[in-house]
Amino acid sequence: MFEDIDKQYAYDGDDLGATYSKEKTTFKVWSPLANGAAVLLYKTCKDEKPYRKMPMEKDKFGVWVKVAHGDLNGVYYTYEIVHEDITEETVDIYAKTCGANGAMGMVIDMSETNPAGWDSYSPAPLRSYTDAVIYELHVRDFSIDPSGNFCYKGRFLAFVEKWLINSGGDKIGIDHLKELGITHVQLMPCFDFQTVDEAAVHKPQFNWGYDPMNFNSPEGSYSTNPFDGKSRVAEFKRLVHALHSAGIGVIMDVVYNHTCTTADSCFTKTFPKYYYRLCGENNEYYSNASGCGNEVATERHMVRKYIIDSLVHWATEYKIDGFRFDLMGIYDIETINMIYDRLHAINPSIILYGEGWTGGGSPFDESKRAVKYNARHVKNVGFFSDDFRDTIKGNNFENQDKGYVNGATGSEEYVKEVMCGRIPHPQISNLTKFAWTFTPSQTVNYVEAHDNLTLWDKIRYTNPTDSLEKRIKMDKMAAAMVFLAQGIPFIQAGQEFLRSKPLPGGAYDHNSYRSPDIVNSIKWDRKSRFRKVFDYYRGLISFRKAHTALRMYDGEEIGRNMRFFDRLPPRIVGFGLYGDCELEEIAVFFNPTEYSVKLHAFGKYNVYIDGENAGNVPLYTVCDDYEIPPQCAFVIGRERNEGSSSADM
Repeated sequence: MFEDIDKQYAYDGDDLGATYSKEKTTFKVWSPLANGAAVLLYKTCKDEKPYRKMPMEKDKFGVWVKVAHGDLNGVYYTYEIVHEDITEETVDIYAKTCGANGAMGMVIDMSETNPAGWDSYSPAPLRSYTDAVIYELHVRDFSIDPSGNFCYKGRFLAFVEKWLINSGGDKIGIDHLKELGITHVQLMPCFDFQTVDEAAVHKPQFNWGYDPMNFNSPEGSYSTNPFDGKSRVAEFKRLVHALHSAGIGVIMDVVYNHTCTTADSCFTKTFPKYYYRLCGENNEYYSNASGCGNEVATERHMVRKYIIDSLVHWATEYKIDGFRFDLMGIYDIETINMIYDRLHAINPSIILYGEGWTGGGSPFDESKRAVKYNARHVKNVGFFSDDFRDTIKGNNFENQDKGYVNGATGSEEYVKEVMCGRIPHPQISNLTKFAWTFTPSQTVNYVEAHDNLTLWDKIRYTNPTDSLEKRIKMDKMAAAMVFLAQGIPFIQAGQEFLRSKPLPGGAYDHNSYRSPDIVNSIKWDRKSRFRKVFDYYRGLISFRKAHTALRMYDGEEIGRNMRFFDRLPPRIVGFGLYGDCELEEIAVFFNPTEYSVKLHAFGKYNVYIDGENAGNVPLYTVCDDYEIPPQCAFVIGRERNEGSSSADM
């Protein structure tokens, strides 16, 4: 049925939704099987009855059209759509902004929402995704905690606040992000989501935002006035502009794979069942690969068009620098490849990556979906490496399961696999058969994200009797592995000062999607308490950004310039990196044991990273014999013209 609809009614115009000018606004909605449609106009988003109802006319390809003359800037609207004998009022799925709780779209002159200097920004060219350092952040978490003296707590505008410090005198907020040295902030969902009551923004409420409602409008609870559709647009633009002015790119976490509700969603009311995959003998059930009650049928023409149109809207209107796709394994490969082509035509430096899995089974053929093991069939789009995560810190879903840094044994070969980006490598036979990508720009390396336990809480579960000092060493070593691996490094906000999500009774929250602020908020005073850990993370980022050998951009380069050392003691992993623009050779070692390891090198090497410090300025020099301290990453480098013999490992 839906295949026939696509053949007969597919519409490729770029004017769906409300197209505004001062003289007129043109409303267009695609609903080819509807029996009737109308536009309802409201003066405010609080009004219960429209002040005007305008019948729409059916045009070509199932598009209903109405031209309203006059200046409607700031007027709220909905559609009334009739299917068979059922009439539904719904928000426009293409609405660019909306009123409180997203029930009404708003006609808006977007040019009025641009901050000063907005048009002067142009994105810095990105040679490869591997040049990025990504920092995942929730808008409310950033500023809501009492330890941060923000004026705009929990709001978009907290990102424009400068020169703030915590109780220990350390920088917080956007100045902290600049000090840390990250290149991109990945914002958890900022589009309009459903479960937070925007009419009661001062009431304590929390949600991660993976419950989509209006994909093209910013979230109202993060604005200063959810009842004014212009507020959320203008203030989100100010957030983006503030980060851009600080030299930081903005990546949006997008969730097109499902909607919060199904039968009640604006998509169902616009065209019942079309936007979702169905299952059962007679397609009587909604399939549920998202684990949230439905999954979006990305393979259908107008669904695919909607997703691409929406992404183009964010990339052009808001100058977004990248997109992270939630449950990307639900999307069909063809759609992901079309997204890549469309967005890179707009901005060649846009970063695209996502989760290469689903939240449940899907009726759509897995060979056609963008799951991790189909990465070779997807254009240059990254995939989160759960292989890396679980190898380094232990199984993500078993609290007590240990990884390489916190006590697991026999995992050296797995460590080698993930450190080279899970791509084929001449020294690792297993990757000849089981590698899932050929390029490090498709590998996102991480040990902590918003899902599941923080790294610090995981270490607390796996090593409860170890001293604070030992657990900090494990954390720092895990972080070093993220930044020293081939691929794209990714950390969660607060990881750099041992972020924790404690619960009453001594447990830790592994799924804080609706837990209170006391669990989720960034505790800025921890930066001062764990200042040495923060400085270590900052040093790791500085070292990575300074050395191209850590940011190789294709598999051939890695095979040629990354050599794993033989004859190392059990549990020790080491490799040399060559072809760097600054150093002739970089040697990297990981020692998760509780004892020092003696090694021998020919010639003089500078030490850049050890168990205590990290950075791009040499800490000290070693010559011939040296020791790798226990429980640490150890990185040495030989400057050019300092000799030609590598370390004897």
